Amino acid sequence: MSWRILAWSALGCVVLLAAIGGTWLLLLPGSSTPEAAPSISKEETEATLAALKPPKRKRPLIAIVGINDMTETTDYLMPYGILARADVADVLTLATQPGPVALYPALKVQPHATIAAFDAAHPDGADYVIVPAMSREDDAVALQWIKSQAGKGATIIGVCVGAKVVANTGLLDGRKATTHWYSVRDLQKHSAIRYVADRRLVVDRGVATTTGITASMPMALTLVEAIAGRAKAEAVAREVGLAAWDARHRSEAFQFTRPFALTAIANTLAFWNREQLGIPLTPAIDEVSLALVADAWSRTYRSRALTFAATTEAQTSRGGLRILPDAAVADWPAQQTAPTAVDLPPARALDQTLRAIDARYGPRTADFVAMQLEYPR
Repeated sequence: MSWRILAWSALGCVVLLAAIGGTWLLLLPGSSTPEAAPSISKEETEATLAALKPPKRKRPLIAIVGINDMTETTDYLMPYGILARADVADVLTLATQPGPVALYPALKVQPHATIAAFDAAHPDGADYVIVPAMSREDDAVALQWIKSQAGKGATIIGVCVGAKVVANTGLLDGRKATTHWYSVRDLQKHSAIRYVADRRLVVDRGVATTTGITASMPMALTLVEAIAGRAKAEAVAREVGLAAWDARHRSEAFQFTRPFALTAIANTLAFWNREQLGIPLTPAIDEVSLALVADAWSRTYRSRALTFAATTEAQTSRGGLRILPDAAVADWPAQQTAPTAVDLPPARALDQTLRAIDARYGPRTADFVAMQLEYPR
C-alpha cells in the first residue's frame, strides 16, 4: 500500500509542477515589441561624445579587465579588436591573476598583463577601463582595482552585465545607467542607480554603461569618435560592417517571452542532439568576428564552438592578441565545422552566423540567440 501512496504523491507533484510551469509560460508575453527605436537628439549625442573625451592623455591608454575564470567572450574581445583596429589609443587586455583568461561561453586568451603588472607600469592609471560581464560580479580584487582606477581619473565603462560589476563598486550610485535586458531588475535593486531605458549607451559623470553583448560594438565606435573624430569612426565602422552606431535602442524589443522560454526548454531537453562545432584558429584571425561567431554558436543550447589548430601554440590575432586553441588537431570533421564566417567583417559575420543557425536549428533558435546577444534583427 505504501508504494501506491508514494507513486500517487509523486504523480501529484509532477502534475502540480506542470500546472505551475504551464501557468508561468502562459503569463509570459507572446512576442516582443517590434516598434522602431526612438530617435536621439543631436544635443544628446554631442553631450555623450563630450563626456567620453580622453580624460588625461592625447593618445589614451585603455585597459580591458577580466577575471581569469569566465569573463564574457564578446564583451572582452570586441572592444579590444575594434579599438586596436582604429589605432587611436594604446589598448591592453588585463586579468586579475596570472595565466590565461577562460572566456564564456567560448574561447581562451592570453591577456597582455595582470592588473598588478599594469599598475607597476602605469602608476597614474588608465584613461578608460572597460569592464565586461564576469561570472563573479563581486570579485573583491576586480572591484578594488576598478575603484582605484576611477580614483586616478579613469572613465569606467561597464559593458553589458559588466554594469553589475561596476554597480558593486558603488561607482554607479547616484548615476544613470543601463545593462543587458535580462539583468535590468538586478540593476534596479540598487536604489541609488537610475535605470535609463531606450539607450544602448548611457554616460554619467565619468561612468558609462551599455545594454547587451553586441552593444560593445557601437560603444567602441562611439569611443573612437570621441577620441579621434567622426571621420575616423566612419572609416572603422565601414571596416567592421556597421552602418550606424548611435545610442538608439528599443528596450521593449528585448524581453523574456514565451517563445524564448520554450526554445530554451526544448533545446536544453534535446540532450541527445548536441554537437561541438570546430572553428579553425588561424594567424591574424579577426578577434571580433571570431568572438561573435563563437559566442553565437555557443548560445544555441544545441551546440558549443571550439577552436582548433595544428598545435597547442597560441595564435596571434589581427589585433595582436594571443588566442589559445581548444584542441590541437590537423583537421576537424567537415560536418562538425562551424560554417565559415570569421573571415567576414564582424557585423556581416554575425548576420551570416544567425542565418546559419536558422538553417541548422530553425528560426526560433536564431531569434533565441539574437535575443541573448541583444542584437536587433
